[in-house]
Amino acid sequence: MADTQPRLSRRGFLAAGGAALLGVVAGSAGHAAPGPDSVRLGDFWLFGRYEDGATELGFDEIDLAPVQLPHCVTPLSWTGWDPASWQDRWIYRKHFTAATTERHTARFDGVMTNAEVHLNGRLVATHEGGYLPFEVELPDVVAGDNVLAVVVDGRWALDVPPNLPRGDPSVIDFYQPAGIYRPATVGAVPRVQLTDVFARPADVLSPGRSLHLTCTLDAPVAGQVTASVRQAGRELAHGAAPIRGTTVEFAVGGLDGVRLWDVDDPALCEVLVTVQSGKHALDQRVVRTGFRDARFTTEGFFLNGRRLKLFGLNRHQWYPFAGGALPERVQRRDAEILRRELNCTMVRCSHYPQSSAFLDACDELGLLVWEEIPGWGHVGDDAWQRRNLADVEGMVVRDRNHPSIVVWGTRVNEANGSTALYQRTGRLARQLDPSRPTSGALASTTLGRFAGSDVEVLAYNDYTARRGTPFRLRPPRPGVPYLVTETIGTLAGARASRRTDSSSVRQQAELHAKAHDLAAADDRYCGLLAWCAFDYPSGWQRSVDGVKYAGVSDIFRIPKPAAAFYASQVDPAKRAVVEPGFAWDFTDRPSGPGPGAPIWSNCERLLLFLDGRPAGEARSRRAEFPHLPYPPFAADLVVPKGRRPELRIDGYASGRLVVSRRFSGDRGLDVLGCVPDDPELRADGGDATRVVVAALDRYGTLRAGTTGEVRLTLTGPGELVGDPVLDFGATGGAAAVWLRPFAGPPGTLTLTARHAKLGSATATVRLVAGRVATS
Repeated sequence: MADTQPRLSRRGFLAAGGAALLGVVAGSAGHAAPGPDSVRLGDFWLFGRYEDGATELGFDEIDLAPVQLPHCVTPLSWTGWDPASWQDRWIYRKHFTAATTERHTARFDGVMTNAEVHLNGRLVATHEGGYLPFEVELPDVVAGDNVLAVVVDGRWALDVPPNLPRGDPSVIDFYQPAGIYRPATVGAVPRVQLTDVFARPADVLSPGRSLHLTCTLDAPVAGQVTASVRQAGRELAHGAAPIRGTTVEFAVGGLDGVRLWDVDDPALCEVLVTVQSGKHALDQRVVRTGFRDARFTTEGFFLNGRRLKLFGLNRHQWYPFAGGALPERVQRRDAEILRRELNCTMVRCSHYPQSSAFLDACDELGLLVWEEIPGWGHVGDDAWQRRNLADVEGMVVRDRNHPSIVVWGTRVNEANGSTALYQRTGRLARQLDPSRPTSGALASTTLGRFAGSDVEVLAYNDYTARRGTPFRLRPPRPGVPYLVTETIGTLAGARASRRTDSSSVRQQAELHAKAHDLAAADDRYCGLLAWCAFDYPSGWQRSVDGVKYAGVSDIFRIPKPAAAFYASQVDPAKRAVVEPGFAWDFTDRPSGPGPGAPIWSNCERLLLFLDGRPAGEARSRRAEFPHLPYPPFAADLVVPKGRRPELRIDGYASGRLVVSRRFSGDRGLDVLGCVPDDPELRADGGDATRVVVAALDRYGTLRAGTTGEVRLTLTGPGELVGDPVLDFGATGGAAAVWLRPFAGPPGTLTLTARHAKLGSATATVRLVAGRVATS
């Protein structure tokens, strides 16, 4: 099992400055947070199992361990998670030094599941729910040493969505490890604070487009609120309004020249909002937004007036070894995989509000988002439903400035509930944000209860096709915009699509292609979001050893053959793609992949070569997939027994060679890969990067059938988030770990991987002070 806690002694913790707040950071743009003097509460906290007196100022901390945030309360591996290991109460204690006794607040972006916050021995706040932030007033900060103590309750039997006070964690389709698993900040704030800014573009497609601002203060003050709208570093317009009460609303016009936000051109705007009293600026915030017009109609989805067939996947936020507790760079990386590698135009955040860093990346990359409230298949009692309504408010208020979000999921996923409840949740979302429609993913058992009054987009988790039956989709329902929000998963095709089973992953790719082809055939489908992007931890039906193998990429975010279908759906002028849907490996199939072997490509022609000699041309499968922009090919690749030739595939578009790929049949030339996503990380304790460790042929293609153990050794000032020994036989020849630096001076992290047959490989990551690019 992986040890997710930093390997740092208490002496090292104190030497690193663990008794002080480290690293000045600004609040996340567009979200309520402590002011510009706030600091990130990442390194270091003292952590342990809760015991009586643990929140008191003088509590003996000798048995607590130093940890970094974000943090999971229990060691995890990549499979076989045990919910009993986190179902308890836990204590986090943080010492920090304040120079003054002025007003302070603390913000927690996510604590799983319930939290009590104590300052200097006094309870100052409680919070329910693990997926939304909360901000806490700290009324008794003293000049000098202060102690912030957070009691985290990770037990299942809490009456908080998606949990239910009955059953156990396996009654829903994802595990939820406890901890302070998202960032936290604390800092001094002004006496009058901007608690929220909603920047809503209006009349986007008309010459008179404007920005409607709703600014909320925590106390009235004599003065005005000003706003400057900027794009690409240039002010486009500005406006102001006097303060009367605690809510200030006004519009900023003169925005005819603003560049619209689009999936292919995600042009963002910054809005600088200032609270002024006389000549003094009392508070200031920068929020981001984007001008775009998104419409779901009975004739499809339209973005900025043009039809766009939504093409996407669902995403869970869970990672191996750490649960949800990985830093913001790692969260952002998922959005990059979805948009840049899988060519998705939309992602569904199933089944809860996800990291703000992930949503920020969606804004920047042009990835549209469905966001929904926490819940899965069940609606609880009155108290649970009140929490459900609070989640709607928290989700909408936190995220309504994100241009990427185009629909609010205000129904609990696949749950009947009461019509009255869903009318309330939908009405509340529309009151808080009149610019987006509401919806909720329905199952076959709930589709018949759709009345149309509580949602504006009919969204259906379409598992009409089951294992052993021809794949099909239910036709759109007339008179209402229609979106497929799930399909395939583990219900169509194999029970588990693991890389170690070549037939199941090959079938998975075909099913995903067929689903999107069927959706593309009818303009009444707004689009299709298949299940799902990444494998995820689950104890529910059809899980295997605590993992649901439904992803087109595995839990390490390493692509399976189904990902090749998504990768191929891009204009070859942007990126030419040739990805075989088979393994060029003669261990199990001495004669090769055989006739009709699939190749996923966006090229017009594919020429085949064996050991440099022409071996024919792959056949287009356009007749089977008539509506895909880029249908797959089939190749007849039968090799005489005993030969292990090199395969070359040349791809042509517009009459010219645009890509050439080689694949080695000789396992004796295979090597071990050890490659980080990022060459540099911040040495501030709040950064991390993935390192993919894989068996590769001589040309860099994954050799999925490789077995044996890989032993990992990390040197340098940081921690290995992952198992120190990886079993390639279980993971299909590839896995990943994450590197997290400690806070401290610049340095180097070096990860060395060793395999008995493939040799060794090394990944080196530089640790630098200050800001490092995240994409």
